[in-house]
Amino acid sequence: MPTDWREMIWGQFGASIDMLENAVLACPEGVWSASSEKPRWKERDVAGFWYVVYHTLFWLDRYLTNPPTDFIPRAPFTLDELDPAGILPERVYSKDEMLQYLQECREKCHDTIMSLNDEDVREPCGLDWLPVTRAELLLYNLRHVQHHVGQLNLLLRQGTGSAPRYVMRAEE
Repeated sequence: MPTDWREMIWGQFGASIDMLENAVLACPEGVWSASSEKPRWKERDVAGFWYVVYHTLFWLDRYLTNPPTDFIPRAPFTLDELDPAGILPERVYSKDEMLQYLQECREKCHDTIMSLNDEDVREPCGLDWLPVTRAELLLYNLRHVQHHVGQLNLLLRQGTGSAPRYVMRAEE
């Protein structure tokens, strides 16, 4: 993959991660841990803002792992997110834990994009239920992050009356 394409993809993917970070930083404690019945996934009530952040980072991390089926989250996180029964984490993860995880995912994403070559982008992604190439999985992952950033910004607007600004491109 030409360097200019890697830089463009990182600029946009990094911007989505920056917007996720801005939402986390803007979230007051009362909104962070407040329970919410919306949105719902996997027939479960979502535990609130913090859970949307965790869900987003978990899948960002997993989709950046090659192959994704080899993904093992670092402690204190578990594979419960993959359980079809929708098991929630045993506790609310703190903003500091999520910001640290976010930084690790940002670095992993940057390194993954910058190390891609022409052969890598054409390989199957490694997920039976998602028959796409590694390149398309990267774009799918970007869309997933941005989708949840939109939800988080809506929750912030509803809970605080404001939300962070749009990020045009990742900071270098």
